[in-house]
Amino acid sequence: MNSIKKSILALGLFSAGLLSAQSSDMTNMFKIGAHGGFAVPAENAGGNLGVDLSYQNLVTPGFGLGIATGYSHFFGRENTVGGVNVDNNDFGVVPVAALIRIYPKQTGFYLGTDLGYGFIVGDDNVAANSTVARPDGGFYIKPEIGYHNRDWNFALQYEKTFTGDKGQIGDQKYNAGAIGVGIGYNIPLGK
Repeated sequence: MNSIKKSILALGLFSAGLLSAQSSDMTNMFKIGAHGGFAVPAENAGGNLGVDLSYQNLVTPGFGLGIATGYSHFFGRENTVGGVNVDNNDFGVVPVAALIRIYPKQTGFYLGTDLGYGFIVGDDNVAANSTVARPDGGFYIKPEIGYHNRDWNFALQYEKTFTGDKGQIGDQKYNAGAIGVGIGYNIPLGK
């Protein structure tokens, strides 16, 4: 838990530094959004819903860099592993990531990804009827392709926190990944 607090504090300090010198056009913006999807593969989770928060600076009109965080809630599902019913717990992912976006045109399709670390939070065990410990987190990636205009972003995205073989129960691998859709609203900063 201390590492989560330290990461959130570092993210806040970094954000404050970035937000201190803003212009009134759309080169600096705060983005707030929501996403949902289906876990892939659906072994320990069935789907997810979450919120996205990010800051973006357009380095050039077609290339943006920034920071991203939020919360993604994964809904645990029951699974049968080696003839035993496993009641998987819900869990959450809190990413601390760099945001990278490529905008070929001022309005239209874009490509992007978030890269960083995903902290996994929730019950200490993978399942309610198991003593296998859940992973604490791992490398986080969220590539997306979408449509954007001045105010809105609509995207197809894949979200994954890599945990290695931690949290595995028998043949059931621990999955913190989902494919889904997202929507975001751009808030210009400055003036």
